[in-house]
Amino acid sequence: MRIAVFGGGAAGFFAAISAARHHPGAHVSLFEKSDKVLSKVRISGGGRCNVTHDQRDIRRLSRNYPRGERFLRQAFTRFAVADTVAWFSEEGVPLKAEADGRMFPITNDSGTIIQALQDAAHRAGVEVHLRSGLRGLLKEVGGFVAEIGGGSIAADRVIVTTGGHPQAAAYEWLKPLGHTIVPPVPSLFTFNIPDDPIRELMGVVVQARVRITGRPLESSGPVLITHWGLSGPAILRLSAWGARILNTQGYRFTAQVNWLGGRSEDDVRNTFTAEAGALERKQAHNADPFHLPKRFWEHQLRKAGIDPGKAWGSVNRKERNRLIDLLTNDRFEVQGKTTFKEEFVTAGGVSLEEVDPMTMQSRKCPGLYFAGEVLDIDGITGGFNFQAAWTTGHIAGLPGS
Repeated sequence: MRIAVFGGGAAGFFAAISAARHHPGAHVSLFEKSDKVLSKVRISGGGRCNVTHDQRDIRRLSRNYPRGERFLRQAFTRFAVADTVAWFSEEGVPLKAEADGRMFPITNDSGTIIQALQDAAHRAGVEVHLRSGLRGLLKEVGGFVAEIGGGSIAADRVIVTTGGHPQAAAYEWLKPLGHTIVPPVPSLFTFNIPDDPIRELMGVVVQARVRITGRPLESSGPVLITHWGLSGPAILRLSAWGARILNTQGYRFTAQVNWLGGRSEDDVRNTFTAEAGALERKQAHNADPFHLPKRFWEHQLRKAGIDPGKAWGSVNRKERNRLIDLLTNDRFEVQGKTTFKEEFVTAGGVSLEEVDPMTMQSRKCPGLYFAGEVLDIDGITGGFNFQAAWTTGHIAGLPGS
C-alpha cells in the first residue's frame, strides 16, 4: 500500500507515524511544501510547546472547540488526552501539567517534541520530502494521482493535513473531489485599540471579565495589556468564540471590561465603604482595596480624574463613582486585530459533515482522509488545537477505515 500524507505539521507527522505503524509493509511518504517541518510546534507556548490540556473528561474537553465540538466528542473516544500523554511518554518525552491545565514537556523545550516526532517517523520508515507542495489531486480507479511540484505520484490512500489558510482559494483543489469548504476566518487574535493611553501599561496583567457590546460574547481570565491593545487568555478565548461574528463587523466593536472579574458596582462601592477607616488617610495611589497592579490602579485613578497623590478621604463622591464605573464597566473601541504571536489559527476549512469522525475518511471520496486544521475545527488557546491535531492524525492513520 502506498500512503501519501500532505503537510509536515503536527497532524501530518502524527498521521504518517500512525499509518506506518498500523500498516506494516506500507510505503508511507510525507510531503511538506516548505523547507521546514513542524514549524508551529517549535514556536508554540513561547518555544516550550503546549502539547495538550490536562482535561481527561471527553465532554468537557470537547467544549473547548468553538468549531468541532460534536465531531471531536466522537473522535476523542478513539484517542484523547491520556493517549497523547502516554504516547509521548513512550517516546521518552514525559509531560507535565501546569496550574492552568496546560501541558508541556518536562524539558520546557519544543525541540524535544520535534525530535520525538521525527525519530518516531524515522523508525517507522516514513519518508519525508521537503519543498513538495500539493498542487492537485485526482481520484482514479484504485487510487489517486497527486501533482507535486513539477511531477506527480500515485497513492492508494491520501491523508491531507495541509493546515488552515486565510484564503478560501487555498482549498479550491478539494472542490473537484466533492468537498464543501467553510469560508476561513482568523481565530485566536488580540484586540487593537490604537491611541488609547492604556497601551502605556504594556506587560500588565489583570484578572478581568470581557464582553462584546451587543453580542452574546463573554470571557473571563487574565487580560494582558500590550503596546497595541488587549491580549491574554480571556481575549484569545473571546476571539475564538466570536471569530465569525467579529469578522462580519470588520473587527470594529466595543469591548466592555470589568477589571474586577465581574464584581458589581454595588459590591465595589460596599468594599470602599467597609474599608473607609483604613483608606481615608492614605493617598489615592495607596488606597486600593482590590490589590490591582499598582501601575494599572494609578492609570484608572487618572482616567477618573483623581490625582494619585490626593488623600483618599478628600476624593468626592462623583470622582469615586467615575472610578467604580471604570473598574466595573471600562469601554474600549476596538479597531482591528493582531494575530496572536505567530500561532495563526483558522476557523473554517473542510466541512465536518463530509468527514467521518471515527475514521477521518471523506464521505465524498473513499480513500481520502483529513486531519488537523484543514478541517473546520479550531480550539481556544491552551493546548486544545494540538490535541485535535494528535487525535485526528492518529485516527487518519488507523486501518480498517
